[in-house]
Amino acid sequence: MTFDKEKRVPIVLQLKGSVIKAIAKHVIWCGIFGTIVWILHYFKFPVSQPILGSVIPSIVLGLLLVFRTNTAYERFWEGRKSWGSIVNTVRNLARQIWVTIDEISPEDKKDKITALYLLVAFAVATKLHLRGEPVNHELKELMPSSMYLELKIMNNPPIEVAFWIGDYLQRQYDRNCLNSYQLISIQELLNNLVDNLGICERILKTPMPLAYAIHLKQLLLLYCLLLPFQMVDSLEWWTGLITALVSFTLFGIEAIGLEIENPFGYDANDLPLDTICKTMKRNIDDLTSLTPNVRRHSPS
Repeated sequence: MTFDKEKRVPIVLQLKGSVIKAIAKHVIWCGIFGTIVWILHYFKFPVSQPILGSVIPSIVLGLLLVFRTNTAYERFWEGRKSWGSIVNTVRNLARQIWVTIDEISPEDKKDKITALYLLVAFAVATKLHLRGEPVNHELKELMPSSMYLELKIMNNPPIEVAFWIGDYLQRQYDRNCLNSYQLISIQELLNNLVDNLGICERILKTPMPLAYAIHLKQLLLLYCLLLPFQMVDSLEWWTGLITALVSFTLFGIEAIGLEIENPFGYDANDLPLDTICKTMKRNIDDLTSLTPNVRRHSPS
């Protein structure tokens, strides 16, 4: 029986997905500064100032960190819900297109398959759009080459893909391969895809206010620099270690909020968009291997 290497490592020791690398420099410098304060105290310099503990009340700093983390996690969770909705909507759209649209000519099945893979292309285009990346080979294998070349010059590729899907649906309605009720139902699902694209764009383009982020970072640094002066008299040579430990806790919480506020990138804690898109493609592969027989076995 084999196990993934990461699963064998206790989570408390796991580096992948943690923010240790991001905050290590701050933690080390705070620990060094605490040690310097202890050395000065050891040589009788008047560095012990317990009164500095009231300069930045810990409860105020704690509330700021909680607000920062909660706001970032809300953005992360909203992004996850939007992508979950995209997955479900693509499945429902694909199922309805595959089952309900009549095939009059031999080319109709080929057109349906093209439309189904355009649904996957919408998800992939959305992923690339949110990451600020250009149209690439991932989309090339999901659509005809003429569409791919046209998509490369578009400012918002997901919208163009949604337009192509809507245009296909309208053509099938005009050919009487789809009735008006079916068209309305499928168009509502397509609208839901575009709505979720808008939600993701809103998350991406509404970052945490810069002034708030700067102020919180300044307060964290000030708090950690004042900390050794408050406790050097009682902790003595432990001062540097405890300062590093406290700074590790505070800077770690702040770094976690910073990492998850944009959940569409490549960080270990971001949404697994590549995996989600591959799952959707497998779903479409499975669906196109089935043969709809609803009309052949309809009740008399």
